[in-house]
Amino acid sequence: MNILQVVTLVSPDGAYGGPVRVAFNQARQLRARGHYVRIVGSYRGYDVPPDCIEGTPVYLSKARTVLPGVGFAGVAAPATLMWMIRNRRTFDVVHVHAARDCVTLPAAALALVLGKRVVLQTHGMIDRSRRSLAMLLDVLLTKRVLRQAAAVLYLTEAERTELLHIQKRCRTEHLVNGVPQYGGERAEVSPDDRIEVLYLARLHKRKRPLAFVAAAAELLREGTPAVFTLVGPDEGELEGVQASIAVAKRANRIRWEGAASPSETIHRMLRASVYVLPSVDEPYPMSVLEALSVGLPVVITKSCGLAEMVERTGCGIVVDESQQSLVAALRTLIDDQERRISMGDKAKSTAVREFSMDSVVRKLEQLYGRAPVVRLP
Repeated sequence: MNILQVVTLVSPDGAYGGPVRVAFNQARQLRARGHYVRIVGSYRGYDVPPDCIEGTPVYLSKARTVLPGVGFAGVAAPATLMWMIRNRRTFDVVHVHAARDCVTLPAAALALVLGKRVVLQTHGMIDRSRRSLAMLLDVLLTKRVLRQAAAVLYLTEAERTELLHIQKRCRTEHLVNGVPQYGGERAEVSPDDRIEVLYLARLHKRKRPLAFVAAAAELLREGTPAVFTLVGPDEGELEGVQASIAVAKRANRIRWEGAASPSETIHRMLRASVYVLPSVDEPYPMSVLEALSVGLPVVITKSCGLAEMVERTGCGIVVDESQQSLVAALRTLIDDQERRISMGDKAKSTAVREFSMDSVVRKLEQLYGRAPVVRLP
């Protein structure tokens, strides 16, 4: 099959996060099974936009901010839409990693007008909202493309409920995020012979990097023999993170390394001992799945979409949103080497058993193959 995947934004620092990683993981596995796949969308941060990333052909046009002040939702890529029209005979299926934005929703609508088979994957990003922009986009685009898509892929039952509330006639299908089986051996301690606790995510308020720094500072005051590292692009919290580190007076033990490119994240995880994502209402974080795949025990909150799986498999610790709970979980994993290693082993086996890329792509092939051609009225 000739498959076109659409994402909102590609950048060297991986600022858009999980949906882009999902798209490239899927593309890699689909290509390995003999399909032709191209990824299109917008870009920022490249002097010259690439035409191939991680072996996958791409077409990326410069991101245009058409709605200031609303983050990624205000990004558009008109040149990418024109590319789709010019190259419409080169693809049969359009898989859109959709959000309420001005890249993916217009691309989905255009693909339907062009008579293509369309599959939407919403990554928990389309839910009920009273914001005026969301309501306008829903009237103009969201409800129509949800109804006309051959399949709408959801991660959790909570996400499915939200989608059906917006458009009760959409054809929902469950699909997990898969994660490749990465090679390489993980270091149990960091190069300076201390256990390393890693936060690898955007420095965004919802991700709660300040909670990570506060927990680290408390543990270091207790004399905990560990280092605490934040890796990720700034999304508004960097100033607060740096101020909190300065107040803690532990700059040699709590540090922000800056952003890592998507191709570097696995190598960075291999150097850590524990992975922490203290964010709230996180639908299905790819960073947690990647941590599992390299054998890192994880610490996440109860509101994360992966909390049930982590508790069921014993590959990490689920905490509430309090600092006390986060500190207790980290203390346990730092102090108890046997438990840390056991949870890491369970993490790796869980990634292989429950999040295989091969099973994800086999289901995608079925959905792509059966998807009817539907035109917008």
